[in-house]
Amino acid sequence: MKSSLLRRAVAEFVGTFALVLAGCGAIIVNSLTGSLTHVGVALTFGLTIMVMIAAVGHLSGAHFNPAVTLAFFITRFITRAELLAYWLAQFAGATSAALTLAALFGPTAQLGTTLPGGAIEQSFVLEMLLTGMLMFVIIAVATDARAVGAPPALAIGSTVMLAALWGGPISGASMNPARSLGPALVAGVWQDQWLYLVAPILGAALAALLYQWLRE
Repeated sequence: MKSSLLRRAVAEFVGTFALVLAGCGAIIVNSLTGSLTHVGVALTFGLTIMVMIAAVGHLSGAHFNPAVTLAFFITRFITRAELLAYWLAQFAGATSAALTLAALFGPTAQLGTTLPGGAIEQSFVLEMLLTGMLMFVIIAVATDARAVGAPPALAIGSTVMLAALWGGPISGASMNPARSLGPALVAGVWQDQWLYLVAPILGAALAALLYQWLRE
């Protein structure tokens, strides 16, 4: 039996809050101390996703990402009410985490706001591809009983880690509109932020539709 929509939305809030708090917190701490390095930041994002899926995946499905939620709506795994509730919870969680980081560290490292490290076109395509790869893994392990291999938490967390390791220096490897919008909103950084809303949504939607075609 499913939890109530309110409880599922709160689980999404908690998971997204943890993702932004730990992931963007790692960016901030690394900028202050240099102790984590790019690899450490990527590991932090991936490990946070892993543990939060294990913690609340059975409650809400552990999307923590508006692009993922929209892709599940497009492929008819969730309802419009769930879509809107999850979006509200995810953006609220990301913004609350950014406010917490601002209270702790001030405007250090622009609170981990995602910004392109290269050309806009390059970052746009990369964000779309990275999110597509992530969504392909998510929909496979979350919805297809035939999927075998690593448990969902390990598979999805490792995908986030992998994408952040190689794509992070170029595009920021956000793959998540809430993860980008929350810190940008609190830090007041709007440069190129449209990219981190549009590209992940396109990538996730296309990957979900592709998997749906493949599975049939």
